[in-house]
Amino acid sequence: MEETIDPATSSLLCLENNDMCFDDFECNVADESPSWDHKNPNFNNQCLIEDNLGSEHVLDSPVLSDEIVLGLIGKEREHLPRDDYLERLLGGDLDLSVRSQALDWIWKAHAHYDFGPSSLCLSVNYLDRFLSLYELPGDSNWSAQLLAVACLSIAAKIDEIKVPSCIDIQVGEPKFLFEAKTIQRMELLVLSTLKWKMQALTPFSFVDYFIKKITCDQLLVKSSILRSVGLILDIIRCINFLEFKPSEIAAAVAISVSRKLQAEEIDEALTCFVSVGKERILKCLELIRDLPLIQASTNLGNNLAPLVPQSPIGVLDAACFISICDELTVGLSTDYWVDTPNSKRMKISDPLDGIFKS
Repeated sequence: MEETIDPATSSLLCLENNDMCFDDFECNVADESPSWDHKNPNFNNQCLIEDNLGSEHVLDSPVLSDEIVLGLIGKEREHLPRDDYLERLLGGDLDLSVRSQALDWIWKAHAHYDFGPSSLCLSVNYLDRFLSLYELPGDSNWSAQLLAVACLSIAAKIDEIKVPSCIDIQVGEPKFLFEAKTIQRMELLVLSTLKWKMQALTPFSFVDYFIKKITCDQLLVKSSILRSVGLILDIIRCINFLEFKPSEIAAAVAISVSRKLQAEEIDEALTCFVSVGKERILKCLELIRDLPLIQASTNLGNNLAPLVPQSPIGVLDAACFISICDELTVGLSTDYWVDTPNSKRMKISDPLDGIFKS
């Protein structure tokens, strides 16, 4: 049976020419960097900035029905890493430093462009799924950075309004700078490895549903959703939470940010969550309570820019899970470079040649 492609990602097939297709990963990737700005002729960035047109405020969105949520939960497994991913990370079969290096860069670049929380969550989802399925080459330094660039670039194209080019997205004084065609090839490797299932379900897909299930006061709903954003972004960095599905994390986060701390309050909240398992939520809740200790022991969150802006506009963006990046001002070299011990930069050939296979 011919494999279908998610309509949400079908636009990723298009470059400058709509007739171009990619039948072979190795050979048919265009050298030119495509434009990934949304092409709706009726779309106007300035209008969106001034009037917030074209976006639905998540705080005012209707509560999803139990049937719809059950349907989404049934599809969660399609967007998760391999079942043994966490075990392989903890056991040393997979290099945990690759994930850490990639996440460090993703966080910095994401903050630089002021992207929304949803695209950050998608980036981490793509990263974990890819690492669970594909073995990177031995030199993890450049490969981890290239993978991080590809994951954030794809997530931005899926979720953001204005997206920097493959070259401009490489911010934060990275050790390696990659050509646009190299990043495009890596993007295609990620897309094909994940079978083009890029409209992934994340905790943000469920958290407002669970919060509105257990909170009636609209003001409390708004404040709880705002608190949930920062908590979810802390959670997705921590490998301890990889054992949980997005819906389980969202349900536990909803209880946590709603300040339901007593056993009877938690039990009452759990009775509203007919779609997820009680024991799994309780286990996730315990881990959330230990999160400050986990972060301290692993030095997570140090020297990172805040992900939920404190200005009124920034808070609104976080609540909507939408952010519009600033006009692009960063211009980087279009070549691939590597630092030498002399601190001089040396141009080398495309690192993907002869290493990544389709």
